[in-house]
Amino acid sequence: MIKKFIRKILGVKDAGHDEPEVLGPEQHGIDPKLVSSNAIRVTSSLQEAGFEAFVVGGAVRDLLLGVKPKDFDIATNATPEQVKKLFRRAFIIGRRFQIVHVMFGQDLLEVTTFRGTTTDNAPKDEHGRVLRDNTFGSQAEDAERRDFTINAMYYNPATQQVLDYHGGMRDMRAKLLRIIGQPEARYREDPVRMLRVVRFAAKLKFEIEPTTAAPISVMAPLINNVPAARVFDEMLKLLMSGSALACLLQLRKAGLHHGLLPLLDVVLEQPLGFRFVTLALESTDKRIASGKTVSPGFLFASLLWHQVLEKWNAYQAAGEFPIPGLHLAADEVLESQTEKLALQRKIGSDMRDIWSMQPRFERRNGKNPYKLLEHPRFRAGYDFLLLRCSSGEIDQELGEWWTGFYEADETTRAEMVSAVSGIGSGTVAAKRKRPARRGKSAGEEGVEEVGNESGRLVEHADESGEAGDDNDDYVDEARAAASEPKRRRRGPRRKRAEGDSAPASSDTPSGE
Repeated sequence: MIKKFIRKILGVKDAGHDEPEVLGPEQHGIDPKLVSSNAIRVTSSLQEAGFEAFVVGGAVRDLLLGVKPKDFDIATNATPEQVKKLFRRAFIIGRRFQIVHVMFGQDLLEVTTFRGTTTDNAPKDEHGRVLRDNTFGSQAEDAERRDFTINAMYYNPATQQVLDYHGGMRDMRAKLLRIIGQPEARYREDPVRMLRVVRFAAKLKFEIEPTTAAPISVMAPLINNVPAARVFDEMLKLLMSGSALACLLQLRKAGLHHGLLPLLDVVLEQPLGFRFVTLALESTDKRIASGKTVSPGFLFASLLWHQVLEKWNAYQAAGEFPIPGLHLAADEVLESQTEKLALQRKIGSDMRDIWSMQPRFERRNGKNPYKLLEHPRFRAGYDFLLLRCSSGEIDQELGEWWTGFYEADETTRAEMVSAVSGIGSGTVAAKRKRPARRGKSAGEEGVEEVGNESGRLVEHADESGEAGDDNDDYVDEARAAASEPKRRRRGPRRKRAEGDSAPASSDTPSGE
């Protein structure tokens, strides 16, 4: 109210839009079949209880583009407590702004109450980022609080009407991404919006409106004030958007790459690793486009691999053994990234498994290939190996061998292992020779086994056909020791009872 009064006195035009543009089915062209049945169920339940309820945000944007949304968000004038009472499986979550999760089986819908525009009394940090904001308001105020015009439209499944407060439909047709309100103030309220504008522009192939794009490069350091968990969630959405490579390139274009995240600095500023990362992200985008699942652990392992490789080589140059050196390099890289990205423990574990398998792919003799094939993360490690081969990091022959071994039957696998084991060794699976014992000739032909006092065997070999006197004496002594009769160990003496006579012969052992 105070802001409106000041604008009225100063003659400033109110930036708010109280009356929306109402678009019918002929104007927006949304296919009702693309709307989730559970979303319709939630909106109708709220409307029957006397509340307003609309599908909102990215779901409306995707419906206008003719794409079935992955998630449906519902906006209503009911409070979180009122929403919870209407549904059996409903849970209130959130600290910054409370929302309600309504679940139908595995399907989860987010229901939010219309937010108010007054944030003056909301707690903020020293940089102006809003920490908590549970101020409720009208639908018009809620539309003004949303980030972009294309995300500020409301769809009513009952009437099939779209309410557009900020010209979102016009920007959709122009393929333009525009922020609502003053860009500097909106980015300061929530710096993650800078990442979102880049993600939407790359994913939708929209242009960023010049006023919206101008402050991003200057305000990029504000991302450092955002909790690591939120940055990680946004990065994961970026990488799983189906346009991961385009998103990363757009981040660089917008000036968000330098100093923003250590991960992006590594990915986009390492020439040796850029081809590897490009191949990994292109492969990920193809899998998402074909409806296949993508492992977040594989994605982050790909992005950070060349940083691990650099530190691994440094540890080996310093005298560290290969496998311990790899583990030390992985620990160092993960620790440095966890400060900025709150990597989940499961994702970090998958990354370690993928990295630790890479040296094992080079060991193709004996039972090593069979053991590696049984690893639960073998497929991810194998795909990672093929990326390394395709990028030119290692020889293509190694990847081709493992492809053949992976697809072959047991007989062919045995032949492949035998062929590789014989390379450079002269014989297949040659048995290692024991080092010569002191006093034995290293090249004596034949093998003699003789017993010594403790029952061990003595091996005696001579390949040169010559035996020295010392060796003859050693063999004679060993034979003599073996031919001596073995003495039985004397058992424990039994105590004689009183009155027992002494043994007849002192030579007879006690107990016999």
